[in-house]
Amino acid sequence: MEKITRKTMLYKTGVEYGDYTMNHVMGCSHGCLYPCYAFLMAKRFGKVKTYEEWCVPKLVSNTLEILDYEIPRLKAKIESVHLCFTTDPFMLGYDEVCKMSLAAIRKLNESDIKCTCLSKGVLPIELAGLSKENEYGITLISLDEGFREEVEPKAASCEDRISALRALSESGCKAWVSIEPYPTPNLIKQDLTDILDEINFVDRIIFGRTNYNKIISSYKEHKEFYNEQAEMVIEFCEENSIDYHIKEGTQTGATFTLSH
Repeated sequence: MEKITRKTMLYKTGVEYGDYTMNHVMGCSHGCLYPCYAFLMAKRFGKVKTYEEWCVPKLVSNTLEILDYEIPRLKAKIESVHLCFTTDPFMLGYDEVCKMSLAAIRKLNESDIKCTCLSKGVLPIELAGLSKENEYGITLISLDEGFREEVEPKAASCEDRISALRALSESGCKAWVSIEPYPTPNLIKQDLTDILDEINFVDRIIFGRTNYNKIISSYKEHKEFYNEQAEMVIEFCEENSIDYHIKEGTQTGATFTLSH
């Protein structure tokens, strides 16, 4: 696996539900075709030139050394650190990425810093041995493997993601699911209830619409659709005592972003 170095690692995120974050890999082998916002930004700012280049990840080899320097300086400001917003910390087929992610989380936990993770890979059971304050999540926008292979071609199967998350939950870990970017019916006809029922064991659900996709915009009823789906998530979560967050812009006509 190709290696690169960086001068900084931890930074304050602008994501509405995040605090600090770290991205210790450039690129992502999962090759998501929603399209992927992280890839679009990397291409826009000249970090990669092509989709093919993006799909060959490069590990930041001095990640732990940077953390040794930055943690003491930033610890008082940090509530949590998220892995990751522009790559995947447990990228399928890349053991070096997984090992570095585990080592980084362990180092942050040793300084009493909580970590949150989000992956389309398989969350390793070793996470259960780290801080119980950590929160581990998966992205899940469908249970249809054909659709998953189309839009997340190199990611883990839906079943494998859910099984790994369930194992962590049963080990006493906090588990969550990001149902984003959720597709409109002109991309795939499916029942959101099926997904919700499959993840009824989690502690939190985040729901968001698909952006940056002309096919979504061409679906005339997309505003009504996302309003209905968001209400479905809210009702399900309230009935099952699950925390939730509806991403800003998913619902239209609302005066605030619903969260619980």
